[in-house]
Amino acid sequence: MSQNIEIEFKNMLTKAEYELFLKKFLITETQIFSQENHYFDTADFALMREGSALRIRQKRGSYELTLKQPATIGLLETNQNLSKNEALLAIEHGNLPTGIIQRLIEEYGISFSQLVYFGSLKTNRVEWEYKKGLLVLDHSIYLNKEDYELEYEVKDIQAGQQIFLELLLRLEIPKRNTENKIRRFYNQKQKQQD
Repeated sequence: MSQNIEIEFKNMLTKAEYELFLKKFLITETQIFSQENHYFDTADFALMREGSALRIRQKRGSYELTLKQPATIGLLETNQNLSKNEALLAIEHGNLPTGIIQRLIEEYGISFSQLVYFGSLKTNRVEWEYKKGLLVLDHSIYLNKEDYELEYEVKDIQAGQQIFLELLLRLEIPKRNTENKIRRFYNQKQKQQD
């Protein structure tokens, strides 16, 4: 189990802007890797109402269960490593593993047994060090939708924001109000249910 505070800035990109980043930073196909997020919530989105989200991330042959919760600055991420078997039991049969994340969810008054599998979001990602943080360029595919996004992960919120905004300005990309992947996934899921 590990916990960390996630501070990141995000901006949606058009496909052309995404391709501009690939060209500008000399990104090759071999640098891009795939990961898949599998999302869980109650049928009535109880975790989302708490501002939280639960996912299993499948990346480079490993699996991790992550609960994201609101924090004073950024998000508190609690991570629990899973075996492939534990991950598949959760994804295919809804049997989520016990542990610290179960206890944190039940502190909301949400029964762990009420959580259901919502679906997956596949991301083709490249990441590289940039100034005082990590730049992340994503192409995501989920629920019959695809989008492009730039993220900048930092430790210092003020310096990070300034560097991020300067980068967008330098590449003439407008600042766009951007929801995180989980929120975009949930919004699409709700549209499909309506």
